Amino acid sequence: MAKFYGIGVGPGDPELLTVKATQRIKKLDVLYTPLAHHGGISVAEKIAQPYLPTTLEIKQRHFPMVKDLATKEKSWAAIAAEIVSDVQAGHDVGFLTLGDPSVYSTYSYILERVQDQIEVETIAGISSFSQIAASLSLPLMLDDELLTVVPATTDEATLKSALDLNDNLVIMKVATHWQMVYRLLADANLLEHAIVVANASMAQQAITPVSQLTAASKLPYFATMLVKKHQTLG
Repeated sequence: MAKFYGIGVGPGDPELLTVKATQRIKKLDVLYTPLAHHGGISVAEKIAQPYLPTTLEIKQRHFPMVKDLATKEKSWAAIAAEIVSDVQAGHDVGFLTLGDPSVYSTYSYILERVQDQIEVETIAGISSFSQIAASLSLPLMLDDELLTVVPATTDEATLKSALDLNDNLVIMKVATHWQMVYRLLADANLLEHAIVVANASMAQQAITPVSQLTAASKLPYFATMLVKKHQTLG
């Protein structure tokens, strides 16, 4: 029976795809990928390229990166309907997503629109923050320590509360609200306890202690921060 697969491709290095992910990709009939900004191939598709069969039909689709929910929902509904049609026609269909499909992924919005109509399987991927911790040989948490994962796009009060209440913090999408994040860290005397990794596992990966940055620093889009209250990181 044909099925829809949500496939995590990891943070950037093609060697970090799981064996299960690569084997499934090679058996797909149709693959959906986000349309990159200004056209071209998306980051997720580039990561998976070594495993894409030549017979694969690739459908690049636009996912609006806007605040207007109605605009996004219209796009999700159209793409979901197309995916359902492909699966019902007997095709095994995949959807690529950076990192893990269950962590801040557009895939989740497609999933909720198709899972009652077709069979679905989600294939986990390595999250950016797991790979960052591994690249630094740094434990995310130990013993009874707490870890929380928050996007920098949350409101300031929520982020401040997360910093106050947790031993360890992963702040994703940190470039989008960098000045606010930097100020909160400075107010909490945590600048030397935080590190930013941009483009994790990619050729252009950059690791920078936050103590070497300023509120005016410009960060790449794919930047993630680790905060460890009980350890100096720079």
